[in-house]
Amino acid sequence: MTSELTHISRLALVGCGKMGGALLEGWLRLGLAASAVAVIDPHLPDGTGADLRKRGVSVNMALQPAEIVVIAVKPQALDAVLPSLRPLLRPSTLVISVVAGKTMAQFAARLGEAVAIIRTIPNTPAAVGRGITVGVANERVTIEQRALAAMLLGAVGQFEWMEDEALMNAVTAVSGSGPAYVFHLVEALAAAGVAQGLPADLAAKLARVTVEGAGELLHQSALDPAILRQNVTSPGGTTAAALYHLMDGDSGFPPLLAKAIAAATARGRELAG
Repeated sequence: MTSELTHISRLALVGCGKMGGALLEGWLRLGLAASAVAVIDPHLPDGTGADLRKRGVSVNMALQPAEIVVIAVKPQALDAVLPSLRPLLRPSTLVISVVAGKTMAQFAARLGEAVAIIRTIPNTPAAVGRGITVGVANERVTIEQRALAAMLLGAVGQFEWMEDEALMNAVTAVSGSGPAYVFHLVEALAAAGVAQGLPADLAAKLARVTVEGAGELLHQSALDPAILRQNVTSPGGTTAAALYHLMDGDSGFPPLLAKAIAAATARGRELAG
């Protein structure tokens, strides 16, 4: 994987916030040459820009055609950004979108109908090589460009293709936004421990390390999550008492999460405009 990343001649990253920065760190860690990367982000903090320049990344320089253009701006900023990106494009350029909610047709309408576009939604664990990304391509994307995108996004975690673009909002709701749900679980778990009398620092450590460990066990185990849950649960024990509430069909975790995912999916449709 590392040697393949070195074959990329020029990659323009438009937007280097949380998601763009996570992807960039993953790519650089796995061998993409810093000199091959051009970051375009007028809102980049001075300290971040200085650090990237020190590492050899071009930051906010004159736009030059790129082999790959990765667009990682907020959905609300896309319409203002796209018209300025034409100097980055040549007939063979591959455009990869990581913009939530925006369709390939919306990109094509502003960049040109002949542009090869792949719509993706990664998540922030890409920064540590443990992301998951789903991609869908338009008809202009070649087999070689599909392989290039899969290699690039696979360098920061797992990658899956999907053919139905209409499902991308659901993907965003589950995996794109998913890390935030897990982080909030840690917050809530710690707060619940404090409510039972634990010191705040100990409750925070217990919650954080427990979720880290459970995630790693899930990663390493071939067992279904339901089996792993059952393995922790003794009949009539403390875990069972807690799961009675968490698994309640009306007020527990399943209906609450289903409501949250539905809201996130609907918001994705709204962002498409």
